[in-house]
Amino acid sequence: MNSADIEIPRRRLGRTGLEVSALGLGCMGMSQTYGLPDDKESIRTIHRALELGCTFFDTAEAYGPFVNEELLGKALGNRRDGAVVATKFGWEYEGTRRGALNSRPEHIRRVVDESLRRLGTDRIDVLYQHRVDLEVPIEDVAGAVGELVADGKVLHFGLSEAGPATIQRAHGVWPVAVLQTEYSLWERHLEQEILPVIRDLGIGLVPYSPLGRGFLTGTAVRAEEYPENDYRRHDPRFQGDNFRINSAAADVVRDIARGRGATPAQVSLAWLLHQGDDIAPIPGTKRRATLEENLAATEITLGPDELRRLDAALPPSVVAGGRYPESVMHMNGR
Repeated sequence: MNSADIEIPRRRLGRTGLEVSALGLGCMGMSQTYGLPDDKESIRTIHRALELGCTFFDTAEAYGPFVNEELLGKALGNRRDGAVVATKFGWEYEGTRRGALNSRPEHIRRVVDESLRRLGTDRIDVLYQHRVDLEVPIEDVAGAVGELVADGKVLHFGLSEAGPATIQRAHGVWPVAVLQTEYSLWERHLEQEILPVIRDLGIGLVPYSPLGRGFLTGTAVRAEEYPENDYRRHDPRFQGDNFRINSAAADVVRDIARGRGATPAQVSLAWLLHQGDDIAPIPGTKRRATLEENLAATEITLGPDELRRLDAALPPSVVAGGRYPESVMHMNGR
């Protein structure tokens, strides 16, 4: 499929009026986690996304830290009005060294002003709490973001990796537009408890790592084969027997893709898009070719038999290994 022929649909997430492209662009990997940065190609990729109708961009103060927001702001420039920009707060920093969680209201207000400066904009379309801070009541966090909405600095409130009770309490103070969490054909932890809650409350879902950190693309290798600066060296799902088990579980994705003349990434993203109109995944890349490949997934309609095969091949119980090392995992689902 010629990328010029792609028409990316739009989706309304939540009940606060947030409208985004059905697939967004995760910008984190442009500055960290997956190999060396390439700012020039990253900026070209952001520009290409805008040309193709992909207008939902995800960043955070933590990415870099700080430099990813600066990169996105530079890339958008005078095209800012055509984009929906999401960023995140939630950490204490000493220079570029990340410290403890910090979601105190006065800290949120300071971080927002700094993010606005780095992004070169006067408003943040979606502001997420990056991780739940148990030292600060979520009601205080929601109230602080609500004040920022009233000030016009923020348009929509989001949570990242929050648990059901936290989501409900926050939503009771200020409407939560979207929840961001890891979700893919390969990682379905939220289906039993979280997804029913956010749908009952009318909250949209923004899945990150929708391609299983590359596992669903068919290009994954064992943890020890990744460079030192690649996060996947430390992901339990890429290690030891977990890698072997997970590789076998993903074979059906490749089989369906081969039969359709598509890529495994496109089939995996198409599966996610089929899970509901309240979902807008944000696959990350810093390359135009990969961006175009991913966006073509919006043109794929999977049939009932294909969806059944995928659901049966990769149910939540199949994937081996936790999605984060134990030292990090305790901060999710609070």
